[in-house]
Amino acid sequence: MSSPDTRSTTLPPGRLVALLAVGPVAFLTICYLWPVVTLVGEVVRGSTVADTLSRGGLWQVLWFTTWQAVISTIATVLAGLAPAWLLARWSFPGRRALAAVVVVPFLLPTVVVGAAFAALLPDALVGTATAVVIAHVYFNLAVVVRLVGALWEQLPVDLTAAARTLGASPWQATRKVTLPLLRPAIASAAMVTFLFTFTSFGVVAILGGPANATLEVEIARRATGLGDIGGAAVLSLLQLGLLIVGLAVGSVVQRRAAASWAVAPAPRQRPRTATQRLGVGTLATATAVATLLPIVALAVSSLRTGRGWSLAGWRALWDGTSASRPGSGVAVDVWGALGASLRFAVAATVVSVLVGGLATLAIGAARRHGRLLDVGLMLPLATSAVTIGFGMLITFDRAPFDWRDEPWLVPLGHALVAVPFVVRAALPVLRSRPTTWLDAAATLGASPTRAWWEVDVRLLRRPLVVGAAFAAAISLGEFGATTLLSRTGQETLPTAIARLLGRAGDIPRAEASALAVVLAVACTLLLLLAASGGRDARRA
Repeated sequence: MSSPDTRSTTLPPGRLVALLAVGPVAFLTICYLWPVVTLVGEVVRGSTVADTLSRGGLWQVLWFTTWQAVISTIATVLAGLAPAWLLARWSFPGRRALAAVVVVPFLLPTVVVGAAFAALLPDALVGTATAVVIAHVYFNLAVVVRLVGALWEQLPVDLTAAARTLGASPWQATRKVTLPLLRPAIASAAMVTFLFTFTSFGVVAILGGPANATLEVEIARRATGLGDIGGAAVLSLLQLGLLIVGLAVGSVVQRRAAASWAVAPAPRQRPRTATQRLGVGTLATATAVATLLPIVALAVSSLRTGRGWSLAGWRALWDGTSASRPGSGVAVDVWGALGASLRFAVAATVVSVLVGGLATLAIGAARRHGRLLDVGLMLPLATSAVTIGFGMLITFDRAPFDWRDEPWLVPLGHALVAVPFVVRAALPVLRSRPTTWLDAAATLGASPTRAWWEVDVRLLRRPLVVGAAFAAAISLGEFGATTLLSRTGQETLPTAIARLLGRAGDIPRAEASALAVVLAVACTLLLLLAASGGRDARRA
């Protein structure tokens, strides 16, 4: 008798759950599944496939895409182990600040990262594969630090101590004991890093130069520059297939690397000896400098021209007219780009919070069946932004769904990428809610629907503020899909930065750096708001 009562008081009616899921399912179907299926349909013609795959330059692009992703992944893992160890095992003044600083590059728009390294690296390196790999390591370092560090914190300290007692050197103990236990996290971090570097667009578009194009860049070039819709569709499908194979291999490696032990958070130790203090201090300083240096170089670049220190870049940014002087090249309307970015960010945030909030409630109430919706909403994160944008471009280009010139198409593309972050911000809060809260509301006379409304819906207010901040930051910095979907008068801040960096002259470069600083500050403030909201939600 008690079991049916428990179900009736802890879950809303099935019809309400289904109604909650209608919006998210429709959004995912129209904005993701339909474009992907249409993209596949464009490739069915054998002649298009044969013509695209027979072009000699394709295999050079494919080879560069693969090897730079592999090298970037290996370099990122190697570079991230030391700061992961530092933050996981040691307690020192400024540790929390350093942990937050390390994550900032990963949350910045890729076009800002590209602009930062264009300002930091020597001109001889800009336009080379080396510059791309360096920027990828910088951008993805937080993935290794967070994933590997989270597991490193849980490793039993006594295993390493036992190895040292038996005569192993610190390196031998690390190689024989620590690294094998860290394999699952290292494999997971490597898989995520490979995913981001294989589908890299903004960084490669700015730093790679014409000789170093990834599949992502080539898809955009063919779709927008050459008008080769069929060829771009073939490359998009090829990229999706390669990613699926890569993720499948990565999953197998993860499963084989899995290990089990008694997990107990190990207390962080304070450096006691002079050698420990020197080592911890040096590594912490080097990590902070390496993380902040590109951003500082970006700010410095905005204040320098060929004649030395100057505010010309900031004045041009404020006036929004320098780029359109006679003889200066293609005009860049800075204020127009800012206005478009803000409009898109507001619209994308509203859609993301609405869809993400409904999806969170449906997933939380549907239990097992909610997992399907949860996985479905995560699919866009495993698909490149350019592929998503291109799929929407070719899907909504014919009657009765000719939406290419509609102002809301770009925000929908942004929301598709942002919704998973909204769900990830809100769902853990809902799942951690004690089931007794709903029972208590029912005991006080509330119906299942009323109890659900008073507890679950009200509980999501703060987490959805966090998700809204993430969605706004993602929309402001989105570059790949925007490149394909935006039209005249719809240029955003990231696309304006890329255009300015592509023009010759000191003033456009200084103006691009100034614009990138503004975008970086705006995104950082939004992410700080999200972090603050997340702490408040946990306290609640």
